[in-house]
This record gives sequence, structure tokens and C-alpha cells, in this order.
Amino acid sequence: MSVLNISSFIWGIADDVLRDVYVRGKYRDVILPMTVIRRLDAVLEPTKSDVLAMKERLDDAGITNQDAALRQASNEAFYNTSPFRLRDLASIGKQQQLKADFEAYLDGFSPNVQEVLDKFEFRNQIPRLIESDKLGFLLEKFLDRSINLSPRPVLNADGSVRLEGLDNHSMGTVFEELIRRFNEENNEEAGEHFTPRDVVQLMARLIFLPVADQVRSGTYLVYDGACGTGGMLTVAEASLTQLASERGKEVSVHLFGQEVNSETYAISKADLILKGEGSEADNIRYGSTLAADAFPSREFDFMLSNPPYGKSWKTDLERMGGKSGMMDPRFVVEHDGDPEHSLVTRSSDGQMMFLANMLSKMKDNPDAPLGSRIAEVHNGSSLFTGDAGQGESNIRRWIIENDWLEAIVALPLNMFYNTGIATYIWVLTNRKAPHRRGKVQLIDAAQWFKPLRKNLGSKNCQLADVDIHRICDTFLDFKETEQSKIFPNKAFGYWKVTVERPLRMEGVDPECAYTAKEIRELKQEGKRSETAPPVIKKAHRRVSEPDPLLGLFPATIDGKPAVVEYEADTDLRDTEQVPLLEEGGIEAFLHREVLPYAPDAWYVPTKVKIGYEISFTRHFYKPEPLRPLEEIRADILALERETEGLLAEIVGG
Repeated sequence: MSVLNISSFIWGIADDVLRDVYVRGKYRDVILPMTVIRRLDAVLEPTKSDVLAMKERLDDAGITNQDAALRQASNEAFYNTSPFRLRDLASIGKQQQLKADFEAYLDGFSPNVQEVLDKFEFRNQIPRLIESDKLGFLLEKFLDRSINLSPRPVLNADGSVRLEGLDNHSMGTVFEELIRRFNEENNEEAGEHFTPRDVVQLMARLIFLPVADQVRSGTYLVYDGACGTGGMLTVAEASLTQLASERGKEVSVHLFGQEVNSETYAISKADLILKGEGSEADNIRYGSTLAADAFPSREFDFMLSNPPYGKSWKTDLERMGGKSGMMDPRFVVEHDGDPEHSLVTRSSDGQMMFLANMLSKMKDNPDAPLGSRIAEVHNGSSLFTGDAGQGESNIRRWIIENDWLEAIVALPLNMFYNTGIATYIWVLTNRKAPHRRGKVQLIDAAQWFKPLRKNLGSKNCQLADVDIHRICDTFLDFKETEQSKIFPNKAFGYWKVTVERPLRMEGVDPECAYTAKEIRELKQEGKRSETAPPVIKKAHRRVSEPDPLLGLFPATIDGKPAVVEYEADTDLRDTEQVPLLEEGGIEAFLHREVLPYAPDAWYVPTKVKIGYEISFTRHFYKPEPLRPLEEIRADILALERETEGLLAEIVGG
């Protein structure tokens, strides 16, 4: 029986057993944990007696820390110490006895499986299944002799194979197929926890392909700080293992992830257990990545993630001391002489905080020649949201000025289940290849997709293999094309400059410097006028003439040469964004763009801030060509003929 047939059989159990008890959106609450339970039960059958014997010896010896010994007895990373197997329970007719024995069976599982069942909240389903007389029927379906969820083959009486065994990889595929189908059924929620497999495949290739020939035999750590159902981690593991094998290398890949949603956490952990990767499952942690980092001292070789966008992280921020009290070194860093460069974004959207978290876990030592490589999905706001000096802009600045950003890939619209908005893959590394240093590549892949025959929620297209290859080839070629643009790092940076103009008040003495109190009184009582003299704030008794752009202007006080500083008119205050690549810098820009129209303007050097933003629209905008005049004229004449006599008819009527 094929993997697809097995997953379809299990999928059918939901309709057969649960139709009148649960709405379709809740089938997963029963089917997913029961799939896990049945597989574990089948795997543990051969060593059941060994585990029970070991349990008895440990109890007799008064040993309380039994987990390691029981794992050894089961020859797996999990075990069950209850006296029951699922087959023992299926024949129980009395519902209350079945309930008690089934709960005892569940209680016998090892702590790692207990955590999965708790996060699934599966025990909460038992009363409902008992009341509807469905639990026994459910067990019978999962024990059906026409399918085999055991890793061992089922034999005929003559010793021939009736049903092939289901190895760990195939079991994982069955489970992931069920997850996919349930997520697509509940597509309004899927985007929060489930990234389409085509996008994950692309992300994995973007981080692995550039260094595929440099991967050595050894151990590599892969991390996802918003791991959802764990799909990114497992695809990354498979991709890296395959690339290494194709090049004659043997790699050991260890997976690490953190997830805050209890059900998806349970799924990701269960998936690894089902695949025989129980030790890897121990590295999947529950909780908030932002407020309670599960791996504060870890560094990883490869990281990929699809964090939540547009989702508030206000609660996490408050737990971390608020914006002013934030001390977490992941989000308050030293950069460009500033020991407290804040990466803290608005509390209404924490997606870039997840990126900052991953960047804090990069390997940067001589023993890691590949450094770290990162791929993360974001929506468009991460490209431009946040003014200069604010968290989002500071993160972009920190990334780009450290030369970590390799590329950003614009994906087609409607790629995800619960949103049709534009999405982008950011590709980063702290070991750029020489030809990429100091540069950023933008790739517009918005038109490279294959339409779906049937929409899956908002998802109406997918990345076919040819599209993934095309994107990766464009990325690796690193050449200027219609869909690939290459920029120096500074092309995305700008100075935010505060431009002032003097306060001009009627009735002021043009040769008198006013105190702060007098200026306040003037503002309250006086009248502004463009023709009035400027209000002098300070007078400096020196003859040397400074740059008038600094707000100091030559004048005379009491008939003697002086330099005066004018009071700024807050109503006339403005800001300018001056590109970091502006030839001649801020002064040249203001001389060209401001002073011809406001010759008394100046800027305040201490208020200058540096910001970064990335505009795909500007760089890839293609104006529609104007239609030929003859074509426009023909359309007008055609309209005239269609409406001929209409006005006369209306007026005449």
C-alpha cells in the first residue's frame, strides 16, 4: 500500500467516524494525535515485554529516574509502560471500562510523548468520543488489517509479504500529507503555521546551493525560531543531506526549533518522533522565541523561518521590560559607535524581531568557514516600514552596514493560504562570497509561477520546479537582468535631515538677541510674517564666517561684525531624505534642492539620522507605453458613432 493510499485511508477515518460528532475543521484534533499513537504503538510492540520487565526491576530497586533505562529497553527514544496495547483495548465493549483503560494506556507513554499529547489536548477529546460511542470504532479503524503502520512487514501464512513495512521516512511523509490536507481544509488558519512546500523548497535551495561545494563531512545545526509544524526544518535536513551525498560527503544534521502555538508545536515534535528522530524532537521547544529564547547560547549553521507578520508582540515586549527597559542583547546591539543601537520594532508587528533573533545566532569564528546562512519570509512592510532611527530601519541598517544581506526575492502574489499580499524571501549570510561583498541583489520573481487548478484559500499559484530552478539560477548568476538588479549597499541608505527656517516676527529689533523667555512671549503676542526680520537667538562675537547651512549667519550687532543664530520657526520645519550616495553629501543636496527656494534655510547636524529602506516598486517599475495617437483617435470616433443622436434624443425627450 503506497504512502498516498495510507494517508488517504487515515483521512477517510475522519469522515467514517467523526462526521456526526465534530465539524470538519476539528477532525484534526482527533486524527493527528491518534495517528501518532497508533504508529508508536506499532513500533513498540516487539519490545513491550522488555520494557515492562525493566520497569518492574527499576521500581523494585527504588530507582525514580527511569527514562534513560526504559528508552534503552524499548530500543527507541520513547516507550510505554502500561500493560496494554491498542489491540487489547479495541475489544472492550463497556464504554467506561474502555475510557479507564485507554487513559491508563496514554499515561504509560514516556515524558516526551506525554508532552505531545498534552499540547494536542487529546485527553480533552476522550469524554466526547466515549459519549458518542466512537472511541472503540476509532481504534478498530486505526487497527484495520488492510493497512500497516508498523515498520515491520505483515506476512501471510506461507511467509510471503502481505503488506510492506512502513519505514520512518515514509511514516513521516504520511503524517506530513495529513497535516497538509488538514491545513488546506482550514486554509484561513494555515498561513500562520504552515508554509507551502514549494516556498520551503526554494528557501532551502537559496541557503544551501551557494555553498554546496564547500560543505564538508561533519555536523551541521539548523534552526527555525518560528517552526510551526516543522516543515522547514525537515525539508532543510533532507536538502542538505542530499546535496552532501551528491558530492560524496556525509553530514549529520541536527534540528532546533521553537514554537509558541501548542498544537503546531505538538505536530512538529510528533513528526520527528515518527521519523525515528526522537533526539531531534527533544530540540523542539515550546514557548515565545522573543520573550523566552530557548537557545540563548546556541549558534547555528543554517537558519530559515516564516515568522508571523502583522501580529502584535506587545505582551512579549512588556515581559521583556518594555521599549525603554529592553536589555536583551539580541535586540540592543553595538553598532557604528552606538553601544545601544535599538532593534526594537513597533509592538504591532514583530516579524523583524525574529530576523534579529536569528542574526544573533550566527556563527562567526574561524572554525566555521561557512559562517551562517539565513532565509526568512517577510511581507512588504519589512522593506520600508519605520522611519530613520526607528527599530525596523535600524535592523535594515544593522544588516546592510554589516554586509550580511545577499539578496531579496519578490515572490508571486497569492502564494500563501491565508493572504494574497506580496511576500519576499530575505537571504543573508555573514560570509559573503568575494564577488558579492558590498552589494545586494534584488530579484523580481513575481511572474514566475504555475497557476493552481483549484484555489487553496488565498493560494492560487505555486512555484513549479522550473520556477524554482529559474530563481536559483538568477540568484547564483548574480548578473544584471530585467528581473535581477544589483546595488551597492549604500544605495538603500539615506540621511534624514531636519531643515529649519528662521522665525520672523513683526515688531522685533533686527539687531537684538532675545532670551528664550522673550522668544516665547513673542510667539504668544506677535505676528509671523515672511517680510518681518528674523528673531536672533544668540549672537557670537567672532568675525570668521561659518557655513550658513548650520543656522549661523553673518550680521552686525551694535554696528560690529558678528555671527548670529536664529530662532527656528517650528511651523516651517521640514525634513529631507538625502541619499547616502549623494555626491557632495548633505550640503550639496541642500544647495541644489532647498536653498534656491528657501535661501535662509539651514539644517541641524545633531538631528541628522541614518535610515535604510528598500523599494522594489521603484527599482522594477515598468511604465505602460503610451498608445499611438491614431489608435486613440479611432476609439474616440467609434464612441462618437455609438452615441450619435443620443444627446439630441435625451434633450428632445
